[in-house]
Amino acid sequence: MIPIVITFVIAGIGVAIFHALALPLPWLLGPIIACLLAALAGVRMRGIKPVNDGMRTILGVAVGATFTPPLLMSMIGMWPTLMLIPVMVLSIGLIGVPYFQRLWGFDFATSYYSTMPGGLQDMLVFGEEAGGNPRSLSLIHATRVLVIVVALPFILQGVWNADLSNPPGAPATSIAPAQLLLMVACALIGWQGAKAIGMFGASILGPLIVAAACALAGLLQHRPPAEAIWVAQFFIGMTVGVKYTGITMAEVRRDLAAGLGFCVILILLTLIFVEAVYGLGLAPGMEALLAFAPGGQAELTVLALIVGADVAFVIAHHVLRIFVVILGAPLFARLFKG
Repeated sequence: MIPIVITFVIAGIGVAIFHALALPLPWLLGPIIACLLAALAGVRMRGIKPVNDGMRTILGVAVGATFTPPLLMSMIGMWPTLMLIPVMVLSIGLIGVPYFQRLWGFDFATSYYSTMPGGLQDMLVFGEEAGGNPRSLSLIHATRVLVIVVALPFILQGVWNADLSNPPGAPATSIAPAQLLLMVACALIGWQGAKAIGMFGASILGPLIVAAACALAGLLQHRPPAEAIWVAQFFIGMTVGVKYTGITMAEVRRDLAAGLGFCVILILLTLIFVEAVYGLGLAPGMEALLAFAPGGQAELTVLALIVGADVAFVIAHHVLRIFVVILGAPLFARLFKG
């Protein structure tokens, strides 16, 4: 219990400091940075997994609520950019596996599952079953998510002058109680239903599907209130930061350095694909960056909601990326190894 309380206090201090310094996304980046610094100082931290997963359902409902019939029809036109997602995943694999194996001396399983830009938990499960090092996998993937999530707000502000102070939704007091109850029902039914059938990303995709069905039927007419999105950001940021708990200097020198170097590769590849998408007129630059950035699905959904980007466009590309990585990981791992 004490490590949990300490974690909440540290994350709260991070939020307060970010607010005081007027830094972007205080509810998301504040907990991430504060927990990272605490982990490097040797502080033992822990989250509450059911609560963390429950907070992610808010994002699922937020995205699902945006799916109106006109928006759904517009998604058909996304196929040119959606086709680039598997190409990008393959490019990441062809560069990343040799990078981790030859430059850092990791075994194949650790190298391959460190490279794949899927969900951290899924890659840990696959990688450990394949004989990889779960500690290295955890550090490298947490570093990937951290760097992408920290860098993107500054890029969005610097290039597109995006307003990251916008509230991500309407105040709770302005939404009818019946709508709020419907959102809670979408979150719980979607989450538990998706979990029961073993769907990947159940805490986000399940609520997303149920909320989208309600929105398409005209029942759900609002996104979750701003207060709910802020709470979700807090828990998501804290979850990312806690991944560094117990980190040692030896791991910092090797795993964290390898992860940071790989982030440079990922950023360069992302910029190449974003430039291609934007240059061909397939999507606006900001939407292209948010859709192709290989960060966490939850964190990038938060950013898309706050800056007012086309959320359907962003989430469609991330869902496809996770789908390709998770379903293809065991098969392509055998091909790569051969």
